[in-house]
Amino acid sequence: MDLVIDYVSALFTVYLIIIFIRILLSWIPATPTGRVTGALYRFFHDTTDWYLNIFRRVIPPIGMFDLSPIVALIVLYILNNLVIRLLESF
Repeated sequence: MDLVIDYVSALFTVYLIIIFIRILLSWIPATPTGRVTGALYRFFHDTTDWYLNIFRRVIPPIGMFDLSPIVALIVLYILNNLVIRLLESF
């Protein structure tokens, strides 16, 4: 069971990192036009948009600041802890 817990924890950690990279990419003013950089940019947007849009519907931007990714990271971290505790109870 420890292997399953480690695997699930690693998946959550990877997704947290992907969201964090997406947040950093939002500070870049222009979309990358290169083949590789454009593909990476689209990858980070495509893999996180579905999750971040859930929070964007609930939390509107305050001026030019979008706080929904912060809330999304906190919720994902809490969800990670809940799932790990649930798996440990088996």
